[in-house]
Amino acid sequence: MDLLDFDAQDLYFECEDPPEVQVLIKEAGESYGSGDGELPLLQAYLRAPESLNVLVALNRFYYYRHRLREALLISEKALAIIRAGLAFPEDWRQLNLDLLGSIPSAHLTRVRLYLFTLKSIGFLHMRLDNLELSRNIFEKLVELDVKDRIGAQGLLELVVERQVHV
Repeated sequence: MDLLDFDAQDLYFECEDPPEVQVLIKEAGESYGSGDGELPLLQAYLRAPESLNVLVALNRFYYYRHRLREALLISEKALAIIRAGLAFPEDWRQLNLDLLGSIPSAHLTRVRLYLFTLKSIGFLHMRLDNLELSRNIFEKLVELDVKDRIGAQGLLELVVERQVHV
């Protein structure tokens, strides 16, 4: 399966949130520089906990503030939401090429979002020195993405290198 061979459909950011959530996300973006963006993002999350727009904004906020544990929690929440929409198994280790190949092409954008979110989780685990879990995630991504469209191969090499020097 070529993860770039698809029509972009069902993009998460095209899903419109309620107006009050949109206002809160905008407010958070405008107050990011002062460090006051967290409260409006949390308020948006309380109003729309399943919104990928909110979760992506929260993830970015925490990541760029070097609050990696919080970013990881948000990424895991996003993965669970995306997974449910695809009827993927709860444990990403159970994913295989046959399962990915059975997904209708209309949902390939969601599959890519799932895989990129899993990559994000692997990256955050790497940054938090959970190297074995990070390596397992990147190995799974390399197995599923034989053309390395997601870009996990380089991260896998980095983790392996770090494990050798630990």
